[in-house]
Amino acid sequence: MRRFAPLFLILAALTVTITPLLAATAVAPAGSADDRSPGVALAATISTVTGIAISPLLGTGVYGAYQWAEAGTEAERTKLPWYAHMSFWLPALVVVGLCAAKDSLGTVLPPGFKKPLDMLETVENKVSGLVAAGAVIPLVIDELSRSVAGGQPAAAGHGLVAHGFALLSPGMIDGAWLLNILAVPAGLAVFAVVWMAAHAVSVLVLLSPWGAIDAALKVLRTALLVVLTLTALINPWVGAALSLLVMVIAYLLAGWAFRLMVFGWVFCWDFLTVRRLRFSPAENDNRVFAGANLPGVSPRTSGRLVLRSGGTLEFYYRPWLVLTERRAAVPGDKAQLAVGKGLFFSSIGGEATGTLFLLAPRYHGHEDVVARAYLLGGGVKDAGLRRAWSVLKELFGGAAARTQVI
Repeated sequence: MRRFAPLFLILAALTVTITPLLAATAVAPAGSADDRSPGVALAATISTVTGIAISPLLGTGVYGAYQWAEAGTEAERTKLPWYAHMSFWLPALVVVGLCAAKDSLGTVLPPGFKKPLDMLETVENKVSGLVAAGAVIPLVIDELSRSVAGGQPAAAGHGLVAHGFALLSPGMIDGAWLLNILAVPAGLAVFAVVWMAAHAVSVLVLLSPWGAIDAALKVLRTALLVVLTLTALINPWVGAALSLLVMVIAYLLAGWAFRLMVFGWVFCWDFLTVRRLRFSPAENDNRVFAGANLPGVSPRTSGRLVLRSGGTLEFYYRPWLVLTERRAAVPGDKAQLAVGKGLFFSSIGGEATGTLFLLAPRYHGHEDVVARAYLLGGGVKDAGLRRAWSVLKELFGGAAARTQVI
């Protein structure tokens, strides 16, 4: 039950926010094909927040272009939020198109040519997510609050149509600020949970060695966004229901997605800043990530690998980076463990234990130091794509050819 406590808190916040809106909807006029009642506005906002969270740059660009097209006249367009101006949404959609082209070409390119571009896209996804959380989502929710608390322009030539809280009392003051206090934190929490799950796709693309897998992951994420958008346009309530389903699934994947997010950020930072050139591993107590075979620890958990005075290895970590520190014993004999040197990042493990730890790119070129620091008997071995390249060299004129000559 403790695991679901945050979900219950989010649902409670949404309930507090939604209840007055539904009450306002009950007294609003019957909706038409262009229904602008508070309930429909709420449903549309839920779909909008979820869509932007799935792909911040694409979602914000499409939403801004939609508002720009709906405005119609230049006078109305000048009053739109900054993300609805062509100077933003057009370049944003161009960048999204370039990323899609990169993924299409990536199916026939070696990973070494495509991975730096994947890293840049991962950083873009993080930056656009932060921008959306701080400067787009609050504006989207503010539009909903003002629509419900004030009045909304009706058809041309008909003035204002009062609805929502404006029906409760003619002298009632603007309640948009109160709705914002309730709705903005809930909206940001929903955005964060959904964004983390969607951002995991970018990190998986970064870690995947095959371009075809990258393209498939991107297509699935884009397809979800398209289905959500079309559903919300056809029926806002069905779109909101689909968005709520996405939220629940994203919450259940939150821990896994958070670990991937942290790993992806460290990976990109180390690689793009070439941190390995100004980094030296410590003689003990180095920051690593848990592998898939460390008992009792979730994969990609960030922590510290420590060699105890008795010669045993232990892994110290904090769940969610801030909770109480825990420790896990490293299985197997360290004399049987080795550092596997990969093309982009390395690992620690053995044939009997499998991969126990993942090393960030900053350790690239320092594998010998790590092996000596932890007294790993297996030393350093080629792994992953580097091992595959060694095999190819042996098959096509490397060590195998020299053996034949001798």
